[in-house]
Amino acid sequence: MADDREQQGKGAPPEEERPASRRDVPIEVRRAQRAESRASQTYKAFLNRLCERGGMSPAVAEQAAVSVLCALEQRIYSEEALDLEAQLPRKLTELLHRCERHEEELPPKFGREELLKRVGEDLSLNPDAVEPVVRAVLDSIRHLISEGEAEDVMGQLPADMRDLWGRAI
Repeated sequence: MADDREQQGKGAPPEEERPASRRDVPIEVRRAQRAESRASQTYKAFLNRLCERGGMSPAVAEQAAVSVLCALEQRIYSEEALDLEAQLPRKLTELLHRCERHEEELPPKFGREELLKRVGEDLSLNPDAVEPVVRAVLDSIRHLISEGEAEDVMGQLPADMRDLWGRAI
């Protein structure tokens, strides 16, 4: 027994006497727990940024993010939408995939006014309040993605929508 303690470290109890710990949890489970924790933290940081940037509650920020992203993804090619989603928090993309507008086959192309109208209707906003919300969401999204991905999305937007997507100063 003394030899066991010397091998394990000074004063450490034998392995069978140690309380249950990480060694009892399979590595796959620990990895999944870490991934879920990171996903939650990333999503929470995104929502916090959006709340600060847009002056809205977390519930409203979440609705705004889904509405704006849904409209944005309808305006760009589906391959580019998938590339964009790959860089967004998983919890946000899970909400986005529940958006009814994603069920449409090929929505007609639209510009700035239609985007603002769609978001305004989704969120029941006064027309003057829509653009600041859209800008806050897009700025928060740009904060999460690479500059290359941001440029790819910008390249698919019509000229009248590009200033909404552009970096906030």
